[in-house]
Amino acid sequence: MNRTDRLYALVEELRAAAPRPRSARLLARRFEVSVRTIERDLAALQQSGVPIHAEPGRSGGYVLDRGQTLPPLAITPAEATALAVGLQTLAGTPFAADARSALHKVLAVMPQRERTAAAELTGRVRLLVPATRPAPPAGPVVPAALREALTAGRVLRLEYADAAGRVTVRDVEPLGFLGGAGHWYLAGWCRLRRAPRGFRLDRVRSATALDERVPRRDFDLGAIGTLGSDVVPLDAATVM
Repeated sequence: MNRTDRLYALVEELRAAAPRPRSARLLARRFEVSVRTIERDLAALQQSGVPIHAEPGRSGGYVLDRGQTLPPLAITPAEATALAVGLQTLAGTPFAADARSALHKVLAVMPQRERTAAAELTGRVRLLVPATRPAPPAGPVVPAALREALTAGRVLRLEYADAAGRVTVRDVEPLGFLGGAGHWYLAGWCRLRRAPRGFRLDRVRSATALDERVPRRDFDLGAIGTLGSDVVPLDAATVM
């Protein structure tokens, strides 16, 4: 690694660790250089305006202040390639389109040289899958209101169709997404049934975020078990 690459990598290492300090000795081992070289690099970064300061003491070290203005993230060609490969594992999930959008944003801010190198490296990667493996299903369309309500912690009003096609209107306190090789579900507390339920995303006819905040409940995703490739909520509760 040349010095310019090491300086970028040092910033990213400290950024990832913040607010915890990193000692010069640990950084020297990480980048396989001497402690003196790391100290010179850190001094150069400080002089260029990167908000790095030293914390004294046995557990001290160098800390990067993420609250101040920092240069943009430096994405290496290998990191961009890893994102592109990882994107393939999201096929058939509710997040495939978002992952593609995120990758495009990453590529858009990369310098041309690194972007070209990433494209070349990605072109040399092939994923091996069994010849009989079926193509991944298209991911369920997740209404924007559903995702936003989950992020903001707001109650959802769903129009939801059961297995027989009957549509009911339910106020649901969203908890998270569950899924895998089979179907994907919105897990949450159903006020109509007064119990935790899993709502298949492909049966959600509409979703509206309400102004009401989700109250705190003693219910978490870790309490949900699996049955085959489907997900079932909490003990006797039934997936609708």
